[in-house]
Amino acid sequence: REVIAMATAVGLSHNMFDGALLLGICDKIVPGLLIGALSFGHLPMLFVPAGPMKSGIPNKEKARIRQKFAQGLIGREELLAAESASYHSAGTCTFYGTANSNQLMLEVMGLQLPGSSFVNPDDPLRDALNKMAAKQVCRLTQLGTQYTPIGEVVCEKSVVNGIVALLATGGSTNLTMHIVAAARAAGIIVNWDDFSDLSDATPLLARVYPNGHADINHFHAAGGMALLIKELLDGGLLHEDVNTVAGFGLRKYTQEPKLIDGELRWVDGVTESLDKEVLTHLATPFQKNGGLKLLKGNLGRAVIKVSAVPEKNRIVEAPAIVINDQNEIDALFKQGALDRDCVVVVKGQGPKANGMPELHKLTPFLGSLQDKGFSVALVTDGRMSGASGKVPAAIHLTPEALDGGMIAKVQNGDLIRVNAVTGELTLLVDETVLNAREASLVDLHHSSYGMG
Repeated sequence: REVIAMATAVGLSHNMFDGALLLGICDKIVPGLLIGALSFGHLPMLFVPAGPMKSGIPNKEKARIRQKFAQGLIGREELLAAESASYHSAGTCTFYGTANSNQLMLEVMGLQLPGSSFVNPDDPLRDALNKMAAKQVCRLTQLGTQYTPIGEVVCEKSVVNGIVALLATGGSTNLTMHIVAAARAAGIIVNWDDFSDLSDATPLLARVYPNGHADINHFHAAGGMALLIKELLDGGLLHEDVNTVAGFGLRKYTQEPKLIDGELRWVDGVTESLDKEVLTHLATPFQKNGGLKLLKGNLGRAVIKVSAVPEKNRIVEAPAIVINDQNEIDALFKQGALDRDCVVVVKGQGPKANGMPELHKLTPFLGSLQDKGFSVALVTDGRMSGASGKVPAAIHLTPEALDGGMIAKVQNGDLIRVNAVTGELTLLVDETVLNAREASLVDLHHSSYGMG
């Protein structure tokens, strides 16, 4: 992300541009572009999404196959066949991970054209939207008719709008890092307390995998961004009085683009969800609060995504199983060492230790244990995938192990309480014992990196 931000700033620093189109889609690209672009707040900037690929095999089936592979019940050929059927064409992944969370956030912040986020790459509408983006950014320049620099689009209200929309849809936990950094680049301070407070006041209106069975194409078909934004605006949960790349006022984003007789036009979006198992209304939310919770305790501060975690699994109190590398979990699983209630603690995974790679290998194993009926959770100073799902995961724990964090002192068998209802994260070990312990650190600077 930081390399992308610096590259963006270097590219824009030549002082020869009237505006810019930002081709930002996947996980680090969007926040990197946004951070770099905000160093040039006097220039109009318009993000151009590519849209998601069309739906492949159902996400639930994909997760089932991954768990079977982790259990050793199927081989690599079956796994590869499922992955190839899932990721089969151009476009973003269809699940609601970081890439699609980025697109949703940008649109609600008014940085993309209305309704442009989730149109498939091979749809003629996609090409028309791309051409319109190029025309619109010219209108937004000082040489155009409606000068609107990015510094007048990204403000306190638009940042809050982005956070609220993510919470209302159970978006990626990675955005709890990216929004904080992007807002700071605009001179705006937000932190996890703000995310947590907003989550308490924001109902969950969407269920898209891993928060449900549907993918982002189903969300788009059910009413998509236009209906989501209308519901949130009508409920007073979004600021309407903001600048956008489409003009002043967020109400424009309750419209959706259509090709009518070959011409791109915006029409009013639907007012009723076409699939209420995927996208619902404020009167009938899936839960009364949003998808994220701040956890605090003697272990530090962490975030947890609860929108996909069943209520019965949101409180875990169990002995710790401590590992220093996500690759260690495979052998422990096969040995049966994890076949019990446990809190898997993965330390030494923070930004100072090894750059904070995605701990994606843990998901199938922990999901399998939960399916067996065990009470399991994850605690780490690293991060999970943007698609972290049904297992309660206290992630981004700070301070991290390499920065004096208490997680470095956790030992096998220590009792840990993860309570996503009250927001508690406690190492249930006597303070005198903890003070006497030495921190146990392993050098993981050369550990393999995950994607996401």
